[in-house]
Amino acid sequence: MQQRARRRPTERGPFRVEHLRSGDPYELSNGHPIYCAPTGGRASGPNSLGSSVVGWDPAVKEVGVDTGYSLGPDTLRAPDVAVGNVPDRPGWVNGVPELAIEYADVGQDEAKLQQKIAELLAAGTRFLWVVRLNGPRRVEVHEPRKRVRVVLPGQMLSAPGVLKNALRVEALYDRSEAEKATLTNLLQRHGYEDLDAVLAKGREEGRDEGRDEGRDEGILEGKRDALRRVMGGRGLRLTKAATAKIASCRSERELDRWLDRALVAKTVAEVFKRAGR
Repeated sequence: MQQRARRRPTERGPFRVEHLRSGDPYELSNGHPIYCAPTGGRASGPNSLGSSVVGWDPAVKEVGVDTGYSLGPDTLRAPDVAVGNVPDRPGWVNGVPELAIEYADVGQDEAKLQQKIAELLAAGTRFLWVVRLNGPRRVEVHEPRKRVRVVLPGQMLSAPGVLKNALRVEALYDRSEAEKATLTNLLQRHGYEDLDAVLAKGREEGRDEGRDEGRDEGILEGKRDALRRVMGGRGLRLTKAATAKIASCRSERELDRWLDRALVAKTVAEVFKRAGR
């Protein structure tokens, strides 16, 4: 969220956490409201990519977007993406996430951002990543009592004890990199290290069944299996028609297209839609 500039509050303000309701465009700092403007187009896409990448990490059980955290009776903060401590119940969440991600673009009030970072870290957040979308792309890594580190595209981000897998900086804003990272995470949740492991299993099964075309059929079966597992992992329940469609497909290119869509689709129909529709 982009925050509108205003003077830093020096005295305790009159507002309390219970005065805000879900959907109100405000955070609170020391009793003072901080208006959070709607997110621009360039930042809104990466927000969803980042939540998908970290949310499907095998070690993660809870992830939230704009989750409101009550740091005290007069302070409420809502990171763009939060990992850990995102309970499935209504109301503000007491405490903080283990990992918080903020996306900063044009119009970001730096003073307010630094204030938010300081409050979250002081309250117990272990890692806070600021993804800079304006200017050279980079991620600033904040940790309690440590100097800020800048991680550049091509380099890896890690959050030991929170995420199992390290991820490339680009995975937090580039769709292609985000899809690769999300696919690996989903496959690991189902017992495969990565897509190569799925394909290897398919080739092995093809050979074991004595098919002359064992290698090609194995690759196809591996991709079919990956597609089924990704859809299942994302809660896209396979219909009989969809199951039959996958089983009968003999085109690697078609399976790859379906797999790409399955990473972001909201319905089963979106996975199998034809181009131009």
